[in-house]
Amino acid sequence: MKAIGDNLIITPMEQGVEETKGGLLLTHGQREDIRFEKAQVLTFGEDVKGIKENDEIYFDRRAGHKIEINKDTYHVIKSRDVVVVL
Repeated sequence: MKAIGDNLIITPMEQGVEETKGGLLLTHGQREDIRFEKAQVLTFGEDVKGIKENDEIYFDRRAGHKIEINKDTYHVIKSRDVVVVL
């Protein structure tokens, strides 16, 4: 599997459960105030600069789309949707 152009194929990293001040337990996906998610880069296209395989990134969680290959689900995003490379 290889991304092309300015696309990245990523796997979002699991985030733990968080307790609110009121005692509610929320998963990371249920938090509307957090816009960015952490992920690991699997592959990237030839037009992507500054990002390499296995980098941990933060990306806009509303960006891109999901793709299923061999019963595994991946996210495909544009390089412009990456806000931080760790």
